[in-house]
Amino acid sequence: MFYSQVIGLDAPLVGLALTTALVLDAILDPIVGYWSDNFRSRWGRRHLFMYASAIPIAISYFLMWNPPSGWDQAALFWYILVLAILTRTFLAFFETPSAALAPELSRDYDERSTLLSYRSFFGWTGGNAMTVLAFFILFPSFATTSDPTSGQFNPQAYAVYGGIAAALILASILISSLGTHGYIARLSQPPPRERLKLSDVFREMFETLANRSFLSIFVAALFANVAVGLGSALSVYFSTYFWGFTPIQIGFITLAIFVSALIGASLAPVLTRTLGKKRGAIVIGLAGLAISPAAILLRLLGIIEGGGDDLTFWVVMIQGQIYVVTVVCFQVLMASMIADLVEQSELKTGRRSEGVFFAANTFIQKMTTGVGVMAATLVLALANFPAGADPSQVSNDVLQSLGWNYLPAMLLLHLATVGSLLTYSLSRQAHEENLRKLEQTSASS
Repeated sequence: MFYSQVIGLDAPLVGLALTTALVLDAILDPIVGYWSDNFRSRWGRRHLFMYASAIPIAISYFLMWNPPSGWDQAALFWYILVLAILTRTFLAFFETPSAALAPELSRDYDERSTLLSYRSFFGWTGGNAMTVLAFFILFPSFATTSDPTSGQFNPQAYAVYGGIAAALILASILISSLGTHGYIARLSQPPPRERLKLSDVFREMFETLANRSFLSIFVAALFANVAVGLGSALSVYFSTYFWGFTPIQIGFITLAIFVSALIGASLAPVLTRTLGKKRGAIVIGLAGLAISPAAILLRLLGIIEGGGDDLTFWVVMIQGQIYVVTVVCFQVLMASMIADLVEQSELKTGRRSEGVFFAANTFIQKMTTGVGVMAATLVLALANFPAGADPSQVSNDVLQSLGWNYLPAMLLLHLATVGSLLTYSLSRQAHEENLRKLEQTSASS
């Protein structure tokens, strides 16, 4: 929304730039994952990557929210494209090794879900805190007295946002890296050095990922992240235009996500213990499928109205928070299911490939989130959504078209996500058997 509605760059060009950056970044992820699995240093396999990424990410992210003024469409396109590529490249050098630490820190079936629930909760909390800051403080501070929504269209507000966010990104990476530094001696060691050709590297990567349960996760994540990309790209459009909420109302909805994220993250370990990860993911996925279209469908059917009235606000608030609970819980369970594949793969290949598995997961996220972003630009184009328009300039017909194009796509993506998990076969018992076999192998060697 910043580049298309505030800066004035055509939405398809914004979508193309962000999608291109995501695709290039996704290709890099498995390479970084494999590299960190086999990297040797006095700081272990992962931490040197994490430390080295901190300052470059902060700088490139800050610049992305501070584009030069007076540039034409082509120049702005190249600006956002280059900076999006740089930001995501640097991020890959932190995110992939950092995520790969999770299955190294614990091999316990239940404890992994707990560990990953903390990771998910703080991830959601950090991003959500920035949104609350924007809608409660930054946008109102830069708004005019006559128009409380004008702050959302003031580029100075986004410049301040970029500075604060960059500083927090830098602090978060350093705190996370230093906080896990003391565990380096306990983490898995890389395999013996050997010279491999590029073809050997890719052969090992494909050998690691040639797993029926991983294929199930791969396909499920594919559909899930297209839905995430589509929903994220259009969320501000729905809040600002479709519902007509003020920045303060959007801020309150976002503020409630702190509680929803906590509930979702806490629910994942409970479902792990009671239902198991696969069954828990299917149950929570079906719950998300049922709740996700509720508020928009009510508006399309004329049961509630836009304009930010109290009834609409509370319907959207409650529906949105329940949906966030299902999304956070589902993400934790999926990540924990991937972590359990590490030992299964180790039995087959003799290698611990945490980096490859979690890089493959982020590869899926980025490739398909990019598709979701492009899908969002298609939904906006089908609805004939005007560029650079304030909420009063968008007709009800356009908003209705936006809703009717969005809903079927999201429902199909959710249904495909849940269906894809049916072939995942690694249960608690199978995981514990894998651990037992690895202990036997280690003892005999």
